[in-house]
Amino acid sequence: MFLLHEYDIFWAFFIISSGIPILAFRISGVLAPTREGPEKLSSYESGIEPMDDAWLQFRIRYYMFALIFVVFDVETVFLYPWAMSFDVLGVSVFIEAFIFVLIPIVGSVYAWRKGALEWS
Repeated sequence: MFLLHEYDIFWAFFIISSGIPILAFRISGVLAPTREGPEKLSSYESGIEPMDDAWLQFRIRYYMFALIFVVFDVETVFLYPWAMSFDVLGVSVFIEAFIFVLIPIVGSVYAWRKGALEWS
């Protein structure tokens, strides 16, 4: 039978941990001074007067490199527990991990051949 009183500690922790940031934002919104002016609304560039518009368009290549880094970084995080328990697990888990590693490698080889990883 599913008993809700077993989760009382969880719900108390959840309510308190959600309430503290909400309360902090409300208190800072009430107590913070709100003086807006041209200096406050201008973009800040290390104390120097802004030259151009602050909105710049970046090339997509920067995002491609960042995305590939994130994919391989997350893959490393998932492979670490597998590597720690490799001796206990069987051959089927080794094959699954091999496929898990092979998919991003095939994707990066495809991107490399298409020229997505070239800077020029």
